[in-house]
Amino acid sequence: MSIAIEKSIPLPEQRKRRSYPYQEMDVGDSFFVDQIKPQIMFNRNLEVSKKTGMKFTARKEQDGVRVWRIE
Repeated sequence: MSIAIEKSIPLPEQRKRRSYPYQEMDVGDSFFVDQIKPQIMFNRNLEVSKKTGMKFTARKEQDGVRVWRIE
């Protein structure tokens, strides 16, 4: 098997990471993210929880995901 080497192919731009209001949330607050897969938000919630010590939960809602701060 041979793999061709290509030259002068531009590197695609990095996807911009969305910013969510985790830091401004109090317990019981929520936000809604339209047009996103639930697993993406579950992973983001886990990442933020590990960094901040805050706890979040998310539920699929219509065509997006709602995130609540629970601790």
